[in-house]
Amino acid sequence: MRFISTKTHGYLDYIVGALLIAAPWILGFNDHETATYLPMFLGAAAIVYSLLTDYELGAWPSLSMRTHLTLDLLSGVLLAVSPWLFGFSEYVWAPHLIFGLLEIGAALMTQRTPSGERGMRPSGQHRAASH
Repeated sequence: MRFISTKTHGYLDYIVGALLIAAPWILGFNDHETATYLPMFLGAAAIVYSLLTDYELGAWPSLSMRTHLTLDLLSGVLLAVSPWLFGFSEYVWAPHLIFGLLEIGAALMTQRTPSGERGMRPSGQHRAASH
């Protein structure tokens, strides 16, 4: 059941990406190297591949929405299992698991095809809509 539009997903991408970068300081686990750098890396990567996605909020459309959602799914799985995979579950695990599961859920519930708005650049120029 895919009820999240690609435009809504785009907003979530940038918000969650920024939250993942800031989470170690907001949630107080910034004194553990792996627990800190993994969400920061995944958040920054999400922002970069969101900018490259061919959807309403992509700046340089190079990646398909299907590829984007696959990257989200893989990122979510890695984030969710990271406390146990990298051995920091005794220190912190809940933020990684929760953000990971949310990312997996968003990937599974987002539509795979952008709406008609996809064909408009912010400058008003049309993109090719052949997919």
